[in-house]
Amino acid sequence: MDQGSHSTLNEHLQQTGIPSGSQDKVSVPDSGPAMAEPRVAVAPVVTSKLSVKAPEFYPSGYNQNFNQNFADSSFEERYDGYLTLAEYVQDFLNHLTEQPGCFETEIEQFAETLNGWVTADEALQELVELIYQQATSVPNFSYMGARLCNYLSHHLTISPQSGNFRQLLLQRCRTEYENRDEATRGDETTRKQFHAFVLFLAELYLNLEIKGTKGQVMRAEILQEGLRELLNALFSNPVDSNLICAVKLLKLTGSVLEDAWKEKGKNDMEEMIQRIENVVLDANCSRDVKHTLLKLVELRSSNWGRVHGTSPHREATPENDPNYFMNEPTFYTSDGVPFTAADPDYQEKYQELLEREDFFPDYEENGTDLLAPGDPYFDYIDDEMDPEIEEAFEKFCLESEHKRKQ
Repeated sequence: MDQGSHSTLNEHLQQTGIPSGSQDKVSVPDSGPAMAEPRVAVAPVVTSKLSVKAPEFYPSGYNQNFNQNFADSSFEERYDGYLTLAEYVQDFLNHLTEQPGCFETEIEQFAETLNGWVTADEALQELVELIYQQATSVPNFSYMGARLCNYLSHHLTISPQSGNFRQLLLQRCRTEYENRDEATRGDETTRKQFHAFVLFLAELYLNLEIKGTKGQVMRAEILQEGLRELLNALFSNPVDSNLICAVKLLKLTGSVLEDAWKEKGKNDMEEMIQRIENVVLDANCSRDVKHTLLKLVELRSSNWGRVHGTSPHREATPENDPNYFMNEPTFYTSDGVPFTAADPDYQEKYQELLEREDFFPDYEENGTDLLAPGDPYFDYIDDEMDPEIEEAFEKFCLESEHKRKQ
């Protein structure tokens, strides 16, 4: 092999990842008249970095300490691994965020543990703040946070002079509520935080249950009034983000708010819709946001998508029910023209069809006497059958008779 061929081969070996020292392992055609015996190329050995002694893998967000503590059934051991109340509560909130389906099975245990831990005013206020922050800072936790607040408001036993859980929660919400005008005019970060609070308050209005003087379950009326003022604040500064938040709020609570206002003889929802229409006409919001606002107006005009029967039940007749003939059969004339129960001659033609059933006088509902030996029709079939069909038919009749007797 000449020097030029040797150089070309080395370049090829480097490109394919085979060490140059292994070129004697590669099948190379000889320049002579005879061909050298082919040799198999040796693949380089790959060294794995995996080890059986590697630490156990956990997905991101998984809290091993939390799951170990909540797996225990004893009261003391459930929070023995936590140094502070904040750690325990925050772990549960994160767990609930990742696995919301665990709410029903674990909330009772969580409340029981809190009743043994939250025994002072400061601890209760810390608990309220932790839940509030989670509900207003973690996306999609506002609904779960509202459900959690409702459960704890009925099951936490501590009730200090500063207020019980529900009272402290509403006080915390009021602090944010009083800054509504400044928040709607703030920078993007401030508005985003405020919008999260608005939607959490909407979920609280829908989920927080309060027992009335007669034991009936009611919604917090103070939240109803608060949501109205929050809507006014959002529409007073009609930038896109504020308007989108108002749309989300009304989609979530619009039907409930309107029903509550109507019970009091108020037309607050009409005023809200009028404000929306004014925004669409006058505000400098984007075209997409205006389209969204118009869709909301359309939704409200359809009673928020709800369907209610307005007339009392009465027997359906062709005069009062346009679908009266919907389930009636459709027949066809000899000319192929369809006719239904709505046609004037339907009853007469339908009666003719019923009378034709006399063509099978021995037919019973179970069909056992449709064909019996000795009937002229049966004998006629017998005479016309070829042997193979007759044998198959007799076998079928015997099997049917056997099944009937079982």
